[in-house]
Amino acid sequence: MLWIEEKAQSALERVREAQSRQVYPYFREFESGGLHTTIAGKPVVNFSSNDYLGLTNHPAVREAAKSAIDRYGTGLGSSRVQATTDAHVALERRLAAWFGFERCLVFTTGYQAMVGTIMALADRDTSLILDSYSHACILDGSFMAAGTPGSQAELRFFNHNSPKSLARCLRTKERKNALVLLEGIYSLDGDEANLEELLDVCDAYGAAVLCDDAHGTGTLGHGGRGILEKYGLQGRVPVVISTFSKTFGGIGGILLGSEQVVDHVKHSARSFLFSASLPAPLIAAADTILGMLEAEGPALVNALQSRADYMRSRLLAAGFDLAQSNTHIMPIMVRDERKALFLHVALLEHGIMMVPITYPGVKQGEERLRLNVTLGHSEEDIDRAVKLLIQYGKAFKVIA
Repeated sequence: MLWIEEKAQSALERVREAQSRQVYPYFREFESGGLHTTIAGKPVVNFSSNDYLGLTNHPAVREAAKSAIDRYGTGLGSSRVQATTDAHVALERRLAAWFGFERCLVFTTGYQAMVGTIMALADRDTSLILDSYSHACILDGSFMAAGTPGSQAELRFFNHNSPKSLARCLRTKERKNALVLLEGIYSLDGDEANLEELLDVCDAYGAAVLCDDAHGTGTLGHGGRGILEKYGLQGRVPVVISTFSKTFGGIGGILLGSEQVVDHVKHSARSFLFSASLPAPLIAAADTILGMLEAEGPALVNALQSRADYMRSRLLAAGFDLAQSNTHIMPIMVRDERKALFLHVALLEHGIMMVPITYPGVKQGEERLRLNVTLGHSEEDIDRAVKLLIQYGKAFKVIA
């Protein structure tokens, strides 16, 4: 047996055990798209989706994507360097204006946007300062920047959401420049960044800030522009990364910044220069949803927050631990891998999907179910999910 086979066999022990016990929860096959789907012929309401405004299957969005296929085809055959359409450029201009930035650049995925931007901005004179709860895309971009021959950046972590810990990192950094990497909403815990206090610290030390607001776009702020709009902090964060894979109903990355910074990334980020251009149907879908946000953003955001408040109040009243969540993302803390897996299976048997997050996705003892409330979930969906959570939460001793 080759060593790669031995390595794979060893690494997959936990996976094979879960599969043999019929509690393996991942890669379940959807037979139709969206929040209401079928799995193995059974109807399922998906509460682990990031389609926060429920617009992925909106008729206008689908029609826009179909029309773009007629005009541009399903793909463009190369990277943006030689495969940029007028639709890409028009959407970038609209996004920049809507978010309130000078420039926007659309990547093929949000992951690539983050990795490429970090690597383009960081060099041997840079200290990258990360929140300890940072998403994988931030970690990977920072690790790559720290390991790039000839331009290795320094890498430091501060305690989650702690201005004091951030100040300590900035005070003791070893490089001339600092780039602090934050998130508007932390996707596994559902809590907002302590943004204003963290920005005050960054200002005091002259540090630049990059905020990943993927989960805040369309869900926070008066019109859905994210955490900067919610707290009136526009102009204080020079670089923002977001995505089309949540509110915008598809896939793709968004970089927002000044003309100089965005043009630099555009000509430097390898994940942008060497990846195929985002297909035009996805551009058309995002453009259509942006129009909806421009027209009725406040109403959509308020409706989502109302739905989230309704579910949160019922879950807290039942005794569930929602960790630090104060948003539409509410982890159901189980704190036991076996219970999390079996709770997922029990719910799915009744048509409710909440995917378990276990080690190494989270620390051991912090296992949870991923629960995201969206505008596509009806009150009936929520009531049924809460009823089943209470029933099986008691059965598995997750709640009293």
